[in-house]
Amino acid sequence: MAHDHRQPGPALLPVFAFGLALSLFLAFSYVLCVIGYLLFPGNLINHSALAIFLPGFELLSWRTFFLGLGESFAWGWYVALVFGPLYNFLASRRG
Repeated sequence: MAHDHRQPGPALLPVFAFGLALSLFLAFSYVLCVIGYLLFPGNLINHSALAIFLPGFELLSWRTFFLGLGESFAWGWYVALVFGPLYNFLASRRG
């Protein structure tokens, strides 16, 4: 009876689950940020800084709210589709 002495490989990142989770996390965080602005408009946090990462976003109309929500979701997929395969490739090449 032969024994397999190979060590198990690294756990690979499931890109679809990672993309969906990250996109929902960023969308949820975006909504919390907008709610924070609506509840505390004079807060020290500069919510207009969202425009740096969300092109076309301005405080605050329904059109730009949904634009920012969509862009937040898209950023999650962008990160997942770039980071996920890179991580899996590098993890699989580990010594």
